[in-house]
Amino acid sequence: MSTATTQGGPAWQTAVTEYPHPLAEGVTLTVVLLPLVWHTVWGLGRIFQTRPNYPRYGYFANLKFILQRLAGLGLLAFLGAHLWLAFLHPRLVEGHVEPFADIAHEMHFHMPTLVVYVLGVLAIAYHLANGIQTAMMTWGAAVTKASLRKWELLAWALFLLMLVMGWGAIYALFRAGAQL
Repeated sequence: MSTATTQGGPAWQTAVTEYPHPLAEGVTLTVVLLPLVWHTVWGLGRIFQTRPNYPRYGYFANLKFILQRLAGLGLLAFLGAHLWLAFLHPRLVEGHVEPFADIAHEMHFHMPTLVVYVLGVLAIAYHLANGIQTAMMTWGAAVTKASLRKWELLAWALFLLMLVMGWGAIYALFRAGAQL
């Protein structure tokens, strides 16, 4: 869970919206957004190139294939909405960064926002963990049954860790919103 989230508005505002140097925001956007855009384009291409075979072959790996694509699409929608509502719209339309009070209020009093964030964090956690496991198989780092099993356990551990951290931050925002 984010310490800034549990420490309240000023700590969150500093940690999330302030940059120590003018170039820091540009570097952050470059390091985060460019790979994200590349992965999105690549992932959408993969979705259109491949077909699931889960109903015909009911293996867990085939179900994970479908869930990976669904999580990716859900994640694309979530990140698009989040970037617009929490980053771009406040800066470009309102002329300021999103205040802590706004996001905490929305998280507590607007059920669709809460549900979207809970599902968005679920999609992020699953897509990342399963993607790392799949990458290890694709790159040849996991080829034996023992290594496949080890990577699968690591992927589930990462999934749970990301889920707990993300939902913990959402819960802290939810609780902070009740106090506003």
